[in-house]
Amino acid sequence: MLNLKEKRVRRSLKTRKRISELNVIRLSIHRTNLHIYAQLIDNKNNKTIASASTLEPEIRKGISSGSNITAAALIGKRIAEKGKECGISNIAFDRAGYKYHGRVRALADAARENGLKF
Repeated sequence: MLNLKEKRVRRSLKTRKRISELNVIRLSIHRTNLHIYAQLIDNKNNKTIASASTLEPEIRKGISSGSNITAAALIGKRIAEKGKECGISNIAFDRAGYKYHGRVRALADAARENGLKF
């Protein structure tokens, strides 16, 4: 029997394989019980282009907790702004096997509203 983490990792590997075939920039997220992280990754060159998280000092001032939907929406907005600064508009969303609801959905919606196209 697989535990929850092994199931999530298995789902994420399938998704990453499909995304790598598309040859586009990948918006990868990671969430913990306390924080949420987002990265724009170029799979061709294996480089992280931009990143945002609830650990950044500017973000921490504006939120009470790093583990809620409002914090995730701020991270989505911030990563979209950083992506636009780098000239990125089309991306593939890598939810890392997490279900598309709650904080994951809030981050994705905020990134879409601020200029990234999935």
